[in-house]
Amino acid sequence: MVDAETFPRASARTQRFTRGAPRSFALDPTGAQLWFVRSDHGSDPVGSLWTMDVATGTETLVASPRVLLADGDEQLSAAERSRRERSREGGSGVVGYAADQAGSMVAFALSSRLWLADLTGVPGAAGGSVRELPAAGPVVDPRPDPTGRLVAYVADGALHVVAVDGTGGRPLSPVEPDVSWGLAEFVAAEEMERYRGYWWAPEGTAVLAARVDESPVQRWHIADPARPDQPAAVHAYPAAGTADAEVTVHVLPVDGQRVEVRWDRSAYPYLIAAAWFPGGALMHVMSRDQRQALVLDVNVATGETSVRAEQSDDVWLDVGTGVPALLSDGRLVTTGDLEGARRVLVDGTPVTPATLQVAAVVSVDDEGILMVGNELAEPTEQHLWLVAPEGTLTRLTEDGGFHSGVRAGGTQVTVTRRLDRPGAVVTVTPATGAAPSVVTSYAETPLLSAGVQLMRVGDHDLCVGVLLPRDHVPGTPLPVLMDPYGGPHHREVTATHDSWLEPRWWADQGFAVVVADGRGTGARGPAWDRSVRDRLASVPLDDQIEALHAVAERVPDLDLTRVAIRGWSFGGYLAALAVLRRPDIFHAAIAGAPVTDWLLYDTFYTERYLGHPDTAAEAYADNSALVGAGSLSRPLLLIHGLADDNVVAAHTLRLSSALLAAGRPHDVLPLSGVTHMTPQEDVAENLLLLQVDWLRRALAR
Repeated sequence: MVDAETFPRASARTQRFTRGAPRSFALDPTGAQLWFVRSDHGSDPVGSLWTMDVATGTETLVASPRVLLADGDEQLSAAERSRRERSREGGSGVVGYAADQAGSMVAFALSSRLWLADLTGVPGAAGGSVRELPAAGPVVDPRPDPTGRLVAYVADGALHVVAVDGTGGRPLSPVEPDVSWGLAEFVAAEEMERYRGYWWAPEGTAVLAARVDESPVQRWHIADPARPDQPAAVHAYPAAGTADAEVTVHVLPVDGQRVEVRWDRSAYPYLIAAAWFPGGALMHVMSRDQRQALVLDVNVATGETSVRAEQSDDVWLDVGTGVPALLSDGRLVTTGDLEGARRVLVDGTPVTPATLQVAAVVSVDDEGILMVGNELAEPTEQHLWLVAPEGTLTRLTEDGGFHSGVRAGGTQVTVTRRLDRPGAVVTVTPATGAAPSVVTSYAETPLLSAGVQLMRVGDHDLCVGVLLPRDHVPGTPLPVLMDPYGGPHHREVTATHDSWLEPRWWADQGFAVVVADGRGTGARGPAWDRSVRDRLASVPLDDQIEALHAVAERVPDLDLTRVAIRGWSFGGYLAALAVLRRPDIFHAAIAGAPVTDWLLYDTFYTERYLGHPDTAAEAYADNSALVGAGSLSRPLLLIHGLADDNVVAAHTLRLSSALLAAGRPHDVLPLSGVTHMTPQEDVAENLLLLQVDWLRRALAR
């Protein structure tokens, strides 16, 4: 007899039940054609490029990696692997694409090779409209020009172009040591959500490109101890207080001499965003302390810039996704924090109410400003909103759930996740008023149902999810597992079914699971977020304790003499702090990939919350998990991927060394070849099983 599949195995095999689901949606400007990526079934990691005829709902496979590569193994360059790690991309095959303005040509990288799909007449046969173009090296981030004549791409650190017929390939930038053209530097991709480094002019005559010089950045060497025959990987990592990459911006004409864009880089070294518009370009630049920023008009002929808008904040400025942008009449669209909320501004005037927290601007076009956000009163949800050109604000999604999507030519694509059903439903509503279509999903149905109770608790009105074992007998005491992320700008407590599957599994192992979003976790306005400034350790930990005690007052059977906490990344840091600083509350902790010493984490993230180490040494000491390591009196399991180039393994090793020096017993689980994402199926499955076994033993001590 074959044993029934367990949840850990199913979750790992399906990458948390996301494989086979459609994603990465884009519409052509008329709204007639939808593009997306989807793998062939619920355990298939290989993405293919698909299109849908919006009028009929007919889906057509455009590019299948298995056909194009003839089942050969995919080969990825180091630059592409790094790009995927920064964007948390766990799939393979076609994982992204870019189209020309008309939607007739789509370029994508596959196995670090350059491919172009002609969508003017998409045939039924997989790969029939796709051809490979010659490239100068391993391809990263290919993009057709808006007119559909040329394709740009990055190879070996240089920016290249080639005609769509495969002729005329040439570099637009030089090849220079320690320099890349057209790629996002580490902090841009990891912290600013800027994953690209070049932008085509609307006429396809030039490219605005970032030149990233990493020569000032310190080098870290990340080796795999399990493979001593392999050389260590060398990473340019800008740790807090050290030099960032030097980023300059240049106009690279397809035919002509490049022009450097000039602005006060000493005062505003960070390039947050850039975009072309008729007559020129815009850039968003920010100071290193993230308290001052400028929106610049760029004269692309001379490289001169002028200030279009200024932004400032006494604590920090948040990066606004999707802005700056221009309306068709030339007015500037930005976001800013006013009257207790993140709001969309048009020429500095808010067009969204102070009751709405804007998460991102999705698009700006003739239909208006499309955005996602939530009512401040309901941070567990997210909705699509449209500000029409005349200023009317309309919510486009129904009550409840967590919605995202795209819109063009009057056609709307809505991705809806709800608490009462698994997966996401993708609805395509044509501009014509015809009946909507639903994009097919091949994702598997989870083995579990969430069964979570959402509540608001404590003096800070914290959002919390609580799960008890399905076989729990009332009156039976339950050990408690706190399972937070808890860090800035990231919420866990949302009205989405599948986000509660792993906590549900933990609950069914015999725990009362509590997931709490404390102050700083986003969706509740700038004051909420900024309350963690200089207090990354104290405020998040205090809020976890507040949530624990408030839940215990409302939910019977929580045994507060057996409280464990686990987390990954910031959640791992929080778990380690819990047993180090509050052993009176927490009796065991699992800290996965924890940030233990903020001097080892990157500039843009760390200095936003703690300042520069040269002037804020006390803040770094106050928030270090290394300080007071000798006080550990509870069981602690440290887990870390040795190939992690974001939170490097030195964080865990330094904490372990401090604990050993103080004679404090603890456990360490090193994961050979594993990065911050832990995408390997065997690792994802067995980590869950090992952790639950460890916690049971730890709480029984």
